Parts: sequence; C-alpha cells; structure tokens
Amino acid sequence: MSTPLAKGFQLAAVSAGFKRSGKPDLSLVYSQLPCSAAGVFTTNMFKAAPVLVGQEMLHKSPHARAVLVNTGQANACTGEQGIANCRHTQTLVGTALGIGPEEILPASTGVIGAQMNMPAWESAVPALVQNLGNASVEELAKAMMTTDSFPKFCGEQVSLTGGVVTLTGFAKGAGMICPNMATMISTVLCDAVIPPAAWQRLFSRAVALTFNRATVDGDTSTNDTLYGLANGASGVRVARQDMALMEAALVRILGNLAYMLVQDGEGATKVMHIHVTGARNAADAERAARTVGHSQLVKTAMYGKDANWGRIVAALGRCGAKFVPEEVRVSLCGVELFAGGQPTPLDFDSLLKEPLQGRDLAMDIVLGSGDGEYTLLASDLTHEYVNINADYRS
Repeated sequence: MSTPLAKGFQLAAVSAGFKRSGKPDLSLVYSQLPCSAAGVFTTNMFKAAPVLVGQEMLHKSPHARAVLVNTGQANACTGEQGIANCRHTQTLVGTALGIGPEEILPASTGVIGAQMNMPAWESAVPALVQNLGNASVEELAKAMMTTDSFPKFCGEQVSLTGGVVTLTGFAKGAGMICPNMATMISTVLCDAVIPPAAWQRLFSRAVALTFNRATVDGDTSTNDTLYGLANGASGVRVARQDMALMEAALVRILGNLAYMLVQDGEGATKVMHIHVTGARNAADAERAARTVGHSQLVKTAMYGKDANWGRIVAALGRCGAKFVPEEVRVSLCGVELFAGGQPTPLDFDSLLKEPLQGRDLAMDIVLGSGDGEYTLLASDLTHEYVNINADYRS
C-alpha cells in the first residue's frame, strides 16, 4: 500500500552532484496554497546556516510554501558566507517557482565546515523545479539520505469532525542522532486547515514525546530541523474538539519516523525500548533512561546478545537520579535480571538466548515507588558504526 501524500503538495528530487555517488541529493516540497508553517530546531550552539535562516523566517512569519533540502553539504560553521549562500539558494528556487524566497524553508545535511557548491546549485535548480510533481514520497525520502540504509517516510489519513485529512512525513538520519529538539532533517505535510499557532503547539508537544526520546550515539547535530506545512487543501478545518485527534496522529507519524531513525542507526542491529518507572519524578526517570541508553557498555552488550545486567545497573548508579538501590528492579525482554540489590536466581542466559536474537529489546527498569516515568528508544553499538564514522570525510 502506497503512502498517501497530503493534497495540494508536489514533490521533486534530482541529483545536483553534491553526493559523490551521483544519487539524488536535492529535494523540494511545494504547496500550491500558502501554508501554516511550524518548525523545531537543534539546540546545538553551532547552528548551521539553514537553521539560523529557518528560525528567522518563522519568527517573522509562520507561513511558507516550500521546503528545500540538500544533502552532501551541511552548510554549518560556514560564517556569513554560509548564510549568504543559503539565502541565494532560496532566491534561485523562488525565482524559478515564481514565489518569494521568504516562502521557502531551507534545510541541509552533510559534512560540517564546507561552503556550498553554488555553481552546482545554479545548474540543478531548473531541473529541480521542472521535476515538481514527478517524485514519489519514497523518492523524495531517498534524496534526503546520507548514511541512511533505507528511506524513512510514513503517512496516514485522519477522520475529523469536518472530514478526512492526510498527514505525510519524511525524515533522514542514521548517525549524530540524539535530538535535543527534533531529528536530523524531517518534514511533515498536512492538508488540514489549522492556524499557525495551534500547528506549532502540536509540533512542539509531539516532538517531546517522539524525536526527543530517540538516540543512536548521544550526539546532537548542528543541523537538526523539523518543518511542518499545513496548506488547508482538503478544506477540512481542525475544530477545537479535533485537536486531540490531530496531536495523536502527529505523535504516531513522528513516532514512526523516530523509530526508523534508531532502527537505521549507523551499523545498528537492535532497538532498545528503555522504559523507566517508579522514579521520584519525570526528570529522574529521564536521567536513568538516557544514561543507560547512552552507555557504550550497555550498547555493546546488546549488540553481543549478552544479558549483562551489571552494565545496566552500573549505568543507573551514575545517572544522578535519587533512589534506594535495593528497590531497583531490571528486566530484559520480560525476564527479571536484578532485584533486591542482587541478580535473580533465574537462568536468564538460557531464558534470553532466543529473545536477544530479535531486533526490538524491551528493557524495563523500576527505580522505586515514585510516579516518574520515561521511555527512550536507543540503538546498540557495533563494529560498523566505527567503520562508517572513521571514514565519513575520507
């Protein structure tokens, strides 16, 4: 079954020569109607030029018509020249589309520090605009990929009071994934009628429950960008009583994309579903989950299919959360490994031999009897992750 594309949007994807492979590396989403626009960006202090430009644009006006994404060049740590180049790409595409450059939201990903190849941009833009309407959802997602092993996209239709609306989401990212906002690059399209302020509120809340609860390697990118465009092409207005339905749908879309990011973590073979309960508060639960999820010892143990509870407990002990060690319980794939300050008497190596062969590993941690709770998706750490990142620039 094909992924539905929200009404009123056209997609394009071409090769501009930014990638050494020659594969498509420049993509465009264009709306035939003005859109309510939302954005969530990296909190990294070294924000890339397109992040700075995108933030400024949405601060001035929460409306847009297009999202322009290039791979192969991050345009990060490129100074004023990088900002000027980003704005020039908007002008190039805006002129070709017949819209203002301020209506085009930019996003870039690739190697940090290199200036944009502007002659390649100038050569590629005419073909990009001519390609509008010819690219599929999957083709656009492929054009956003860097070290990704598969394209990440999903969509669904939602029945609201006034009718059916469609949401379509794309994302890219496999490494440098520990979003302190959103993800590497992601866009969600919607054909509902919704005011910009309400659209932004939905995005901010959905991000907190999805992308901000996913990690591959603990690194927050300079380029993390999430855009949302809602053009109203369906004619269906999101009524007050529909907001919860829209938020739930957005959480599902972003949640699916976040899972794909972790699943496709560079070299990853496992997705740990770390669920912490019983903490004093939500902040302590998050500290515990993130410390376990970022622990190289825990991650390598999961890669090795080793039920090494000691690595999990040691990570908990340094997470900064307050708890009584004797009250902690740790279970892996439904098998309790640790309780009462010591390992359980179960033969968990035997019980977990088969479950640890799977991709999805449930890790349940009870810190005590508090009401703090947090869930984090985290990947394992493999030899391939080292190989990919040791050769990233060369």
